[in-house]
Amino acid sequence: MIETSGLSLGVESVFPQAEYERRVDAAREAMAARGVDALVVTGPENLFYLSGQQTPGYYTFQCMIVTLEGKPVFLLRQLELHNFRRNTFVTNVELYPDNAQPAEALVDQLTKLRLAGKRVAIEKRGWFLPIGFYERLADRLGSVADGSGIVEGLRRVKSPLELSMIEEAAKLTDLGVKAGLAAIRPGASENAVVAAMLSASISGGSEYLGMEPLVSSGPRSGIPHATWRRRTIEQDDPVFLEMASSYNRYHAALMRAAWVGTAPHDVREMMKVCREALEAALAAMRPGVTFEAVHDAAQAVIDRNGMTERYKKRTGYSLGISFAPDWGEWQVASLYTGERDVLAPGMVFHLPTALREYGVYTVGVSETAIVTETGCRTLSTVPRELIQV
Repeated sequence: MIETSGLSLGVESVFPQAEYERRVDAAREAMAARGVDALVVTGPENLFYLSGQQTPGYYTFQCMIVTLEGKPVFLLRQLELHNFRRNTFVTNVELYPDNAQPAEALVDQLTKLRLAGKRVAIEKRGWFLPIGFYERLADRLGSVADGSGIVEGLRRVKSPLELSMIEEAAKLTDLGVKAGLAAIRPGASENAVVAAMLSASISGGSEYLGMEPLVSSGPRSGIPHATWRRRTIEQDDPVFLEMASSYNRYHAALMRAAWVGTAPHDVREMMKVCREALEAALAAMRPGVTFEAVHDAAQAVIDRNGMTERYKKRTGYSLGISFAPDWGEWQVASLYTGERDVLAPGMVFHLPTALREYGVYTVGVSETAIVTETGCRTLSTVPRELIQV
């Protein structure tokens, strides 16, 4: 007999049941506006948003079928049931064993829901919809609409409770970055710096992360997205640090740069430009301003200082719910050229302004910022200047 004590519905849910019901109702309104009769939600972030489901086992197929009427149905790997019960209030659950074809199980559920001939949409632009799975689904159903963006649009503006969780995550990120900066010294390894960062953040309360910290030193620091690989830090080395922490799956991120010894004049000047670009972007952040305008404010500072070739990236991206492989909400919003949607109170962005002498060093500084009624509010307490150890 399977032990079922302690498996009451929703005992570990992040939000009350009424909050998920409100979100599902909002998703239905968005579906109706798109002419969709049923939405198959597959992204782990969107599933968490609509149901509270969270598991590191999202590498196996799971989905939530939301129709315009009636309770949603969740299709889940059998092994995940007990964890699912503790995290959600969903009662309509269908399970498949490890020897099943999940695409076939999904088609069976759609058939049971009498959706033949209806407009069924699935999230096509997420991380976890394999091509073979989609082809099998399309073969059985015929036409499958694209449901991408329906739930992501709802996630753009965070509720006060969501914002409080991001604020808690920011405190944990500060703990991690401060511990990492304190661990930098000649003879220490990159691994020791990362260990200090993760220890402080996790000991403080962080859960598992959407992405690992980015820590690199010496010439390695001049490579975008390089991270720790046992290198020993030496005198006069640059050190680059960026990390996020997670609180109830909500993330806040932070970037800082350090120099072992006295930084050269060119490095200090480049860091000054980074700070000015970040400050310009933050000054531009207020309701009604386009995403593009925030990026343009930072880009103008960089261009004016002759560093255009060193800044080939967006200025920011949405932060909130995250599962690996990313701590950001890339599907939700970006601050970049051509993004003409407008800011609204309750949106949250990470703004990492970094400049590089490629293959030599990187300097950078960032903030996680909440859009307010009149501007924005940053969450970090770590000084923005280049830290000279």
